[in-house]
Amino acid sequence: MSTLTITVRSAVPADYADIARITAASYLGAGHFEDPDHPYMQQIALVAERAAAAPVWVAERDGRVVGSVTLAVHGDPFADIARAGELEFRMLVVDPEVQRGGIGRALVAAILDHARKTEGISAVALTTGESWHGARALYDSTGFSRVPERDWFVPNTTIKLLVYRQEV
Repeated sequence: MSTLTITVRSAVPADYADIARITAASYLGAGHFEDPDHPYMQQIALVAERAAAAPVWVAERDGRVVGSVTLAVHGDPFADIARAGELEFRMLVVDPEVQRGGIGRALVAAILDHARKTEGISAVALTTGESWHGARALYDSTGFSRVPERDWFVPNTTIKLLVYRQEV
């Protein structure tokens, strides 16, 4: 039995369509949104714009993009919750066709490794949905802890987002 290697690397323009497709499929498949035309769903499809403002990474397996994540630090346009000294990651997604294959775990490991090597970064933080049980299980199992005093609501909604953090 052979194992497939997962490579995490910076996204390039040729990856953007795959990133948009995987992100939409992940969010819709997990029930985060029901309407593919929801304004946030339209926003996450703008991968080139996102990549121009923030580092976007992909997970690749067997030559195929199977996951993605966006990074930010305090003050960046894509930072929602990062404080000084924290690396924040957002929109960590895995293609629903290959979920539970270690891809999310590989992305988290690469993020933590990057944070440990980045001067001025002492922790990694993230936000996840209250009902996103698979994501929460991943973060719990990779050493993140809840920081409930930093939880927040998506503006103009009743959607509560939970904050997790890990010292590096």
